[in-house]
Amino acid sequence: MKLNSIGLDAEKSRVIGADLNILLANFQRYYQSLRGIHWNIKGKRFFDLHVKFEELYDDANLKVDLIAERILTLGVVPLHTFEDYMQNATVPAGKNITKDEEAIRLIVDSLKELLLIERKLLDASDDANDEGTNSMMSDFITEQEKTVWMMKAWLTEEI
Repeated sequence: MKLNSIGLDAEKSRVIGADLNILLANFQRYYQSLRGIHWNIKGKRFFDLHVKFEELYDDANLKVDLIAERILTLGVVPLHTFEDYMQNATVPAGKNITKDEEAIRLIVDSLKELLLIERKLLDASDDANDEGTNSMMSDFITEQEKTVWMMKAWLTEEI
């Protein structure tokens, strides 16, 4: 087994890096959707939602950077073009969303998809003894599950 510069199995790190690139592409699309609903939201809840959506896209932007830096740490090159993101993202893309409930549903649906990817990465990083990626995924999952719960509460739906 060949080890990389941080002492992890090089092949497992390459696979995790590739999976992190999928997560990166999805976070980039999620981020863009959040920007769009932040800009375009209308209605009586505008002031509250406008601020909340900004909070969410700021957080997504930070996570994009953390993911890209982890990919580099594992010795892989992060995706960095819109073409790459479009080809690799599976989260729904929000376009021209102005209604509050539609915006919140987009967030919930996007987070559900991100959580699936993150749980796959959590398992792979555990198997590779990659505590850095594992810890990051665990933190992301904890935060996003809480956000889903709050968004579903706003929608007055059951989880």
